[in-house]
Amino acid sequence: MHTSSNTLRDVIEDPDRGIVMSDGCRLSARVWMPQDAGDDPVSVILEYLPYRKRDGTTARDALTHPWFAARGYACVRVDMRGNGDSHGLMEDEYTQQELDDAVEVIAHLAAQPWCNGRVGMMGISWGGFNGLQVAAMAPDALKAVVTLCSTVDRYADDIHYKGGCLLNENLGWGATMWSYSSRAPDPALRDDWRAIWLDRLENEPFLPSVWLRHQTRDAYWKHGSVIESYDTIKAKVLAVGGWGDAYKNAVPQLVEALPGAKGIVGPWVHKYPHFAVPEPRIGFLQEALRWWDRWLKDIDTGVEDDPDYRAYLMDGVRPKRWYAERPGLWIAEETGATSHLDLETLYLTDQGLHPQQDPLAVSVASPAHCGAGGGEYCAIWLGPELPGDQREDDALSACFDSGPLAQDMDIVGAPRIALKVTSDQPHGQIAVRLNHIHPDGASTRITYGVLNLSHRKDHAAPEPMVAGSQTDVALALDHIAYRVPKGHRLRIAISTAYWPLIWPAPTAATLTLQEGQITLPQRPSGTRDEVSFPPPDAAPAWETETLRDEIHVRRQEVDMATGRVSLIIEDDFGKVRDSDHGLINGSVARERWDICPDDPLSARGICHWTDELERDDIRLRTETRSQMWSDATHFHLTATLEAYENDALIYQREIEDRIERFGT
Repeated sequence: MHTSSNTLRDVIEDPDRGIVMSDGCRLSARVWMPQDAGDDPVSVILEYLPYRKRDGTTARDALTHPWFAARGYACVRVDMRGNGDSHGLMEDEYTQQELDDAVEVIAHLAAQPWCNGRVGMMGISWGGFNGLQVAAMAPDALKAVVTLCSTVDRYADDIHYKGGCLLNENLGWGATMWSYSSRAPDPALRDDWRAIWLDRLENEPFLPSVWLRHQTRDAYWKHGSVIESYDTIKAKVLAVGGWGDAYKNAVPQLVEALPGAKGIVGPWVHKYPHFAVPEPRIGFLQEALRWWDRWLKDIDTGVEDDPDYRAYLMDGVRPKRWYAERPGLWIAEETGATSHLDLETLYLTDQGLHPQQDPLAVSVASPAHCGAGGGEYCAIWLGPELPGDQREDDALSACFDSGPLAQDMDIVGAPRIALKVTSDQPHGQIAVRLNHIHPDGASTRITYGVLNLSHRKDHAAPEPMVAGSQTDVALALDHIAYRVPKGHRLRIAISTAYWPLIWPAPTAATLTLQEGQITLPQRPSGTRDEVSFPPPDAAPAWETETLRDEIHVRRQEVDMATGRVSLIIEDDFGKVRDSDHGLINGSVARERWDICPDDPLSARGICHWTDELERDDIRLRTETRSQMWSDATHFHLTATLEAYENDALIYQREIEDRIERFGT
């Protein structure tokens, strides 16, 4: 007999439960469970991450895990090997060791006397990735997964490469992990915290060097890409994403690939939907509870009868770097996601974007700084990170405008563009933006895609262009659900650069477009919500004392003497003291992206992180710095790691690397 999740139960918490792996490595878990779970065993919801449960994900954990625990679940938040309060060392993301540890953790939890033998995995981003990856290993006890902001293809849709182009997030997020994973455990939990810390500092990998050695879709990227092994996933999957996030394509892909999978996509950036922005938020916890109750408790909650795909159709609005909310409505597809929707084809012509094919002969050679309006690849820190007005980038691109729309156009799915192009160089890039043009000329980016032209046939086997020879090129833009109002226009903007989102090709190419068409998936959707969600709910917020407020800055600078254009990012995440156990933590991240418009080889990325940890009379700090630049044949990287105890330097390491360019 299963206890209804409508009955709230008293919750107990263990902040540091040890789970020992078969090789002796102790992982640290924070556990919330019903007080009476020993008498009435419960299912487990596992979240398994490197992001530090003690001071990293604490704010979101407080809102989420006690809420589920009160409704009859044991929620287990594990710091994976080499991170937070766990022992061991981390070598890379999504390693077989990481996944094997997760399988051991699941088996351990399922065997506990307070567990009924059933486990679900939930997580966003890294936790969403490894939830799917572990599900592909099919451990017996894993019955359900709720994956948010994740991917099915690590090469095509993560922070490393997109369309075969090197994402600058490869350095940016690598610099983040260089800092994140170099931090010490909480000295209050580990008597040997200093030895653990020094071991991490000595062994922490600088991951951009690892990732840059895999510039094509090789076995390294196929590992952990569940697109390679959908048929091995037996757990029931609920996939969630946001239109303001980088990871939006996996939701429709999973819905159409996995029997019984369901998908929800809202207007959100890279956050859980019960506290995400832009609004509207939804009662995500209630939706997830319905999933857990069905697949972990055998309670008939009706989830099988939910539409396969629920998406927020955003109204077309003026461009802004940040939105508090997005007007729109919820739409639903009962079966499948978007692949069955009707398509409309428009043609690129010398006269614009037309329903009939006409002559096209347009050349484009964008300066290297084109792309400044693109915003962050993955909006996450809640600063001015979203795409701005596209007119500046449009002026540096080849643009094709439609006439005023005779009626509202609801674009739902992944537009595809096909071109015949001629290049004057063997290597180059193409960026395609689908924009919404307002009556006064303002330009809002609807969706986009990029392609390394050497990867036009195969991401595993790049093939240079033949200069002067016409070539077929095709690419899909990211999934979207967006309404362009009657009387407004569409614009296809095509550029040969998209900085600072992607690293430039080694030479500046001129492309001549000779034929082109775009297919737009459409779905007339009316004026009312087709589905509804309960309002957001959550457990009480994390209680902290603010010692330094957070602030997020994005600014552009132009050196009038050299022409160098720079994007400067400053994210001060503030500094807080945990009101329960007293640990203090604070972080500051800084990035700078430089390029000269007439020289793609002038590109340079610079990152600097400061992380602070304080406990009583112990003050710990790491300073991590990294840089990347390139010449025509190689990437060059440097990185430094410094660790301070009570302001005294106790550790320092420097890295220099030179990596051949062979796929980018």
